[in-house]
Amino acid sequence: MALFEYFPNYIWNLSVAIAMESGGQIGELVDMCQPIKDAAAAGADAGTPQFMAQWVAMADKLIDLAAEDEARGRAFSASTKLERAALYLFTGERMQGHGHPGRKETYAKARATFDRSTVLGKINRERVEIPLETGTMPALYTRAPGEGPKPVVVYCNGLDSCKELLYWSRLPEALARRGISTLCVDQPGSGEALRLQNLPVDPHSEHWASKAVDWLEQQPDVDPKRIGMTGISLGGHFAPRAVAYEPRFASGACWGANHNWAEVQQKRLKREGENPVPHYWAHVMWAFGATDMDDFFAKAAEMNLNGHMDGVKVPFLVTHGAEDRQISVQYAHDCYDQLINSPKRELKIFTAREGGVEHVGADNMSYGRDYIADWFAETLDGHVA
Repeated sequence: MALFEYFPNYIWNLSVAIAMESGGQIGELVDMCQPIKDAAAAGADAGTPQFMAQWVAMADKLIDLAAEDEARGRAFSASTKLERAALYLFTGERMQGHGHPGRKETYAKARATFDRSTVLGKINRERVEIPLETGTMPALYTRAPGEGPKPVVVYCNGLDSCKELLYWSRLPEALARRGISTLCVDQPGSGEALRLQNLPVDPHSEHWASKAVDWLEQQPDVDPKRIGMTGISLGGHFAPRAVAYEPRFASGACWGANHNWAEVQQKRLKREGENPVPHYWAHVMWAFGATDMDDFFAKAAEMNLNGHMDGVKVPFLVTHGAEDRQISVQYAHDCYDQLINSPKRELKIFTAREGGVEHVGADNMSYGRDYIADWFAETLDGHVA
């Protein structure tokens, strides 16, 4: 199985693949991408304003069509269109450089569209805010059906995702089906926490993950003894580290291993491996609150799990795509090998036999989604059938 490669560069193709996996319609994607195919040939960074313009235009059309549905009382149909509109807005915004004209406004429109869709569609996700030492961690809470306290999984972003994309990965839906709730978080350095509160990445993820556990322990529909943690992409650093240092987590998993991201940055300086977003170095300096490259490398030095995984004393799953072009599969083996105190550890490499071989399954997220959902069902006493 391979990535859908419409453009001549990986970064643009990755965005299209994420949109496809998140509920984008192929006809709409073609209509947005066709006019900018030539722009992509100039490199990943050059044509991003044209990229956003096309994706915003499609979103605006869908918002207008949704308004017509809503005027006729067809709230579910309106919500379906608004879901895609929000997705296209978030995708267009994600492709821009920090401070790019229109980025801030596009993000605000994306959030408002997403929130309106939640209401009209009666979608199982509640916006909540988790208090932090400084500011808050915005989150989406998806509740498992049924009475009584439920297990829950804290699900965190990578470098450049947002809680809305976490929701659209459909892992919350897969977990709810298995009797498990999900808290999708915009942790410091991502999503709203970065864009609206200017909270930078904290490599010591237990600081904010512990606050999520504090909040969950206060919820009457949560079983505090059955709280798990997972993360996607760079969340493959944050989730393992949080589980190693927060003993209240009962199980953990990572969707893509990011065992030594500090080392990955040295490789990217040498142009080894693909970048996840355009304007890459500007993005990481923004996310880490760095003033220049030297400051960034100093702040990113702690993005390394070597010497920390022996702190994981609960079941832990490491997943990775065999043909990940961003993060070497070797890091998955490193993470797994160092889980020496986990009573139940597992390494799952997705191969060409099933798919999900690209970075976090961008070619097919269904395999990673189901495998991780089953893992938590089995380790947090949910159900797999």
